[in-house]
Amino acid sequence: MQTGTRKTWRTALRDAAIVGSVASLTSLAAMSAHCRRENGSVWAAVNAPSHWIWGNPALGQHRPSVRYTVAGVLVHHLSSGFWALIHTQSLRPFEPGHSLGAHVAGAGLITALAAAVDLAVVPHRLTPGFQHHLSAKALFGVYAMFGIGLLAGTLFTAARDRRRLRAEETKLRSTNKRKTGHEGVTHDG
Repeated sequence: MQTGTRKTWRTALRDAAIVGSVASLTSLAAMSAHCRRENGSVWAAVNAPSHWIWGNPALGQHRPSVRYTVAGVLVHHLSSGFWALIHTQSLRPFEPGHSLGAHVAGAGLITALAAAVDLAVVPHRLTPGFQHHLSAKALFGVYAMFGIGLLAGTLFTAARDRRRLRAEETKLRSTNKRKTGHEGVTHDG
């Protein structure tokens, strides 16, 4: 882990991959469950993001297929990673000392921003597509699970970073003890 206030891009991308994967999986599970309940097909919502690649015919695919399902999952996963990168870099939730409330607020803010951009700002071709298969209530559930995924991934990564920081501090104290020959007492001059 890089010490200091900024992480390297390599570390930021790794953290975003972890956080984005958790958010992707939780929201994918929610969209599948809601779509099955509302439309009888798990696959319609999963396939829908593939309209980025295959155009509007992807929105009518209700069965699993390599072409639409793999592309849909990949597009959804990459989109989740994009929002996770914004979350991890702009709000920097992994820095020591952030409260649970700060983590919740950060995940909520990015989730609201993602929903607004996904559903109201980007051109039709760049929307998630699953909104064509889900009610407004179900969409809220999908984005809520996305936010919970961001939060869970953030808490996991923050806990990992705190463990690493404690290990580094312990190692540094041990090294300083050996150099001074005393238990935390150093002599000036």
